[in-house]
Amino acid sequence: MAGLPEGICYFPDYFDRKAQEQLVDDIRNIVREAPFYVPEMPRTGKPMQVRMSNCGALGWVTDKQGGYRYQPCHPKTGNPWPPIPAVLLRLWDAVAGFDAPPEACLINYYSDKARMGLHQDRDENEFSAPVVSVSLGDDCLFRIGGTSRGGPTQSVRLRSGDVITFGGPSRLLFHGVDRIYPSTSTLLKDGGRINLTLRRVTTKSG
Repeated sequence: MAGLPEGICYFPDYFDRKAQEQLVDDIRNIVREAPFYVPEMPRTGKPMQVRMSNCGALGWVTDKQGGYRYQPCHPKTGNPWPPIPAVLLRLWDAVAGFDAPPEACLINYYSDKARMGLHQDRDENEFSAPVVSVSLGDDCLFRIGGTSRGGPTQSVRLRSGDVITFGGPSRLLFHGVDRIYPSTSTLLKDGGRINLTLRRVTTKSG
């Protein structure tokens, strides 16, 4: 898409309907082992608007006590996260341009009314690897800002099957989800949107 900041790559309709349905099946299997839960904001303990799970060697979590962090186990069950599905590892190999695999895949479920404020993905040690994001389900209005709060932003409407990556000079851009467009997809039985974000957490030498 023309006009996006340098370092952002947008792949509309990367996954066709059949591939999206298979991904949803994969996610259902993951959340049977690692159930969705409601994360908490650091300091305040305020619940976030999304429900969350992870797969991979590490998972991103947040709560009042420990703040933002990666850990190898589910914060509620204590069990290790399930592995990242092969189709997502192939996606990483195809679009990331990074010669080490992802270690975490954050799974966020947005209801019709859920939002995600502008934030940076900066809890990783490896910023030379991009964040690779997959949209499934209802459309969303995705906002992209700069490397600091405030200033101009631009928005992209992401649809089911779209992939977008943040790398290079855009790796630490602020971004968020302003709204979900209900009933714009029939992929998820109960509506809403699933967002998958693949991340490399540790440095290649670490």
